[in-house]
Order: sequence, then structure tokens, then C-alpha cells
Amino acid sequence: MLGEYRIEGKRAAEIAASVERAVGSGELEPGQLLPPMRELAVELGVNPNTVAAAYRTLRERGVIETAGRRGSRVRPKPVTTARELSRLDVPPGVRNLSDGNPDPALLPALAEAFTAAAALADREPVLYGAAAVEPELARIARADLVADGVPDGPVVVTSGALDGIERVLAAHLRPGDAVAVEDPGWRSVLDLVPALGLRAVPVGVDDEGPMPDDVRTALAAGARALVVTDRAQNPTGAALSATRARALRSVLEEYPRTLLIEDDHGHRIVDLPLHPLAGVTRHWAFTRSAAKAYGPDLRLAVLTGDSVTMDRVQGRQRLGPGWVSRLLQRALVRLWSDGAVDVRAVAAAYGRRRDALIGALAEHGIEAHGRSGMNVWVPVPDETGAVARLLHSGWAVAPGARFRMSAPPGLRITVSTLAPDEVGTVADAVAAAVGPAPARRYV
Repeated sequence: MLGEYRIEGKRAAEIAASVERAVGSGELEPGQLLPPMRELAVELGVNPNTVAAAYRTLRERGVIETAGRRGSRVRPKPVTTARELSRLDVPPGVRNLSDGNPDPALLPALAEAFTAAAALADREPVLYGAAAVEPELARIARADLVADGVPDGPVVVTSGALDGIERVLAAHLRPGDAVAVEDPGWRSVLDLVPALGLRAVPVGVDDEGPMPDDVRTALAAGARALVVTDRAQNPTGAALSATRARALRSVLEEYPRTLLIEDDHGHRIVDLPLHPLAGVTRHWAFTRSAAKAYGPDLRLAVLTGDSVTMDRVQGRQRLGPGWVSRLLQRALVRLWSDGAVDVRAVAAAYGRRRDALIGALAEHGIEAHGRSGMNVWVPVPDETGAVARLLHSGWAVAPGARFRMSAPPGLRITVSTLAPDEVGTVADAVAAAVGPAPARRYV
């Protein structure tokens, strides 16, 4: 079961640490089955309750997961696993369409913005005790939010969207609480939720966003929070339509104590209108990251929400990093002010690539989805075999298992750098790898 590795320890903390060390070193791999609690207790000469406590600690830390009688396993992406162990290795000569990155050619030049921000910092250094948010950034961000119908609220700056989502969840929830998440959905959220000791409850998704009936079922069963991607949903490309947003607001009105978190990371790379849900529930948060439009290394997101939630987020932030570099904030202000990203041109570029691939796959009788953003989702009967065959033919795509809980299998193909003359070749390769599939709901 564990190969040559032997779990050690007499106390719960020692047993948990032994497993965690092995997962971190790679001696215990993702998906590996752990011994039944009673069996391990006999082997270690301890009370079964001691092992149960160790396993509970590991679950709360996001290292293992338990599925009833099927036992406990190392999570597919445990928080202690080195990143290289969970990364898809792309051999030399293979075209990488798996990474989810934006097209570097569509990212703006940063040198001038950072030079201007550095010059301002020389004249007006930011010292301890200064405001955490650049005033001009707050002004521009608030104006954009108001224009898109997002309710008024304090503006907070976090180190990316996921940092903001984590801080909001931690501000309200406690280990054991349930969070409704999109399925298929952003794998970082699917990993973050259990890493915080929370329980992820899957909610189905179609082209227009989360399914209202699934959301209602999750909230009725006790889910205390809901995480929704407004546009450019990863991996399916879903975007909330006006009709779907009305239906979801109606559901949320039935559960006003729900913590609502909206992620609009597609801001400035999509041209579909925003249909926010914020304001229906008592506690809510709305985040916009600069990563997709200006570059992943610009670790900055704007977060707003109700005053209680934002106060808790800011208070905890002060006790940790303190603030996100005002140098970064000033550089982003410069990029915004200069119109460094032509939103229509970028959205159109990604749209052409998505539509071309979806159309080429349709000619082979293959269903595919991608209403917005830079990814196309392809439902398949056997994603492991399809990924392997595509890799053999020279194309690396992401297996759907990285993005789903109970949703059917699929492939995520990142089209951000897909050239027009590659579209037909990719479609031919996918067709050969998976064959035509009957239309199906991909949730």
C-alpha cells in the first residue's frame, strides 16, 4: 500500500508529521492509499483514536482526503507536495496547450510603467504607516466597478485573486464548513478549499455559469459560501448571462447568510458584459486580478465587498504582509491610465482562436465549449487515454481531472497562443485521440 515507506509516531501530531513529510518529499504520491486507521494503530501500537486524530489533522491541512469505506488517500494536489510533482511534464518538441497562460504577445510592456512608479517612489517614498491602497488605484477601480454594477464597498488590494479568495473564506468560515464550488472549476480553488479545512461541494456548470438548481441544493444542504466565476471561467470558458444571473440572485435571496465570492479575473480580456451577483447576500466579496491582462507576475488584485468582510480581510492582512507593494499598485495605475491594454483587440484575439478551434472540432462531430477567455473545454469519454494519445502526436493538453470533482471527463485546451495554421492540425489530433462524442451536458 505504501511501498517501502513506513509511517512512524506514537502521538497524533507525530503520525501526522510523518505522513506530511513523506508527501512533501514525494515518498507518498498524490492518490496513494493510506492504511486503514485500525490497521495502522495495530502496527504503531497506539489507540485507534490517536490515528483518527492524526488523519483528521491531515484532512484539515489539505494533505489527505477520506471517502468513507474507500479509505483515506493523499489528495491529488496536497498542500505539501512540491509543485514539480503535480506539474504536467511537456517533452521537448511537444506543443504546449496545457498551461492556461495568456499570450505574451498580448501583454503590455511594463518598463515605462515601472520606471514612472519608481520615480514617484523616489520623490514620495511609502513608509510604515502609509495607506495600504494607492488612492488613484482605488479611485479608478471603484469607477470601473460602479460602471459594471458592482455595489459600493471598500477597496482592498491583495496579491492576486486567489489570495483575496483565501482571505475572504478565512474571514468568515471555520474548518468543517462547506463551500459550494464550480465543477468543473478553477483547480486552485478546488485545492484551496480543503487546504483551509473546508469541505468543497460541487455545483454543475454550463456555458452560462453555475446551475441554479445545483446551487440551491448545495445551500439547502448547509454550504455556507459560494464561489462563482463571472466570466472566462476556468476551464470551461463559461460566462454568466443576464438570465442566469437573475436566476442565481433569486436562489441567493433564499439564503441571505451565504458568503458570496465572485471572481472576475477575465476583466480587461473579455468583451462580454458583466452580470454581478454581489449585494444579494449579507456578506460578499468581488475580486479582479491583473494577471490575465497585464501578466501573471504582476501579483495584484482589487478586492471589494461588504464593510465587515473587507475590515476583517484588511485587519488580518495588516498582521501578515501588511500591504501589497505600492510600487506595484502605482505601476498598475500607470498601465490603466495609459490604456496599455486594448480590451476589444485582446478579447477579439482570444475569441477568434476559441471560435476557430470549436468550429474545427464541430466539423469532426466533437462537442467543445468556450464562451469567453482563453480556454476550450472538450468533453471526452476517457481523458487519460486522450491526453496520452495527444501527447504522442505532439500536443500537450490539460487533463480534466485537474479541474473537476464529480463532473464527467474532459480536456482543457489553452488557445491563447494557438496560431491560425495550427487549428486544423489540433482538431485533427483531438478527433483521432477521442473520436466523435454525442452531445452531453458537461456538468
